[in-house]
Amino acid sequence: MAIITAIGDPTDPRLDDYRDLTTADRRPDRPGGRGLVIAEGVVVVRRLIESPYPVRSLLGVPRRIEELTADLAHLDVPAYAADADTMATTVGFHLNRGVLAVADRAAPVDAHELARTARVLAVCEGVNDHENLGSLFRNAAALGVDGILLGPRCADPLYRRSVRVSMGHVLRVPFAPLPGPWPESLDLLREAGMRVAALTPAPDALPISAAGLAGERVALLLGAEGPGLTPEALAAADVRVRIPMATGVDSLNVATAAAVAFHAVGASVG
Repeated sequence: MAIITAIGDPTDPRLDDYRDLTTADRRPDRPGGRGLVIAEGVVVVRRLIESPYPVRSLLGVPRRIEELTADLAHLDVPAYAADADTMATTVGFHLNRGVLAVADRAAPVDAHELARTARVLAVCEGVNDHENLGSLFRNAAALGVDGILLGPRCADPLYRRSVRVSMGHVLRVPFAPLPGPWPESLDLLREAGMRVAALTPAPDALPISAAGLAGERVALLLGAEGPGLTPEALAAADVRVRIPMATGVDSLNVATAAAVAFHAVGASVG
């Protein structure tokens, strides 16, 4: 069972994993830092505890720690109880959700194995906004997508903001970097028997409902907010598909577009 310890000194070295979360070059969840996974809020902390990521400790106000009592019953890590001011001084801002947990990163998923076993995958190119990426993971979890592969220039799904916006689902949806040069690395998907469909608002793309993707093994290629997929990525796809929209609206937020596409191809739910 987790040992709960009261801490009132924000300089206590036991809180170092939580320190200065707003200072970009010192943030512990950045790959250049300690590479820790940081969960924020009771729901996300609970999902971290249930995930394969090895939890190191928790920090929260007593009321939030108490809400996690059942979850901590079989977790042999320290839980630090502090008042809101001590937490704010430690992390660098007032934390409305009242509790944080940190974990080490889990062993990476193998992209080849993910492609071999999945029916529906998302493949991201240049999705470098942490909140968009977190939303995309949340939608993937909700709509039964089997995993996400990360192409070039994507943000790290395990940054704190991505974890928070995903409601912890980045800890549940398998993901891996797509190895090799881009976009030649998409051949890995075809070799595994998947069809690569690029999502684009281009008027000459097929409506996604007319592309014959429903029920098929498919990898949906998604580009960054704004620029979308590069010409090289579009050319490397097996088919280009679009989501029909009302006149005067030419695009959707990438996470929203992904959700529509996930539903259209019939990702497995339930």
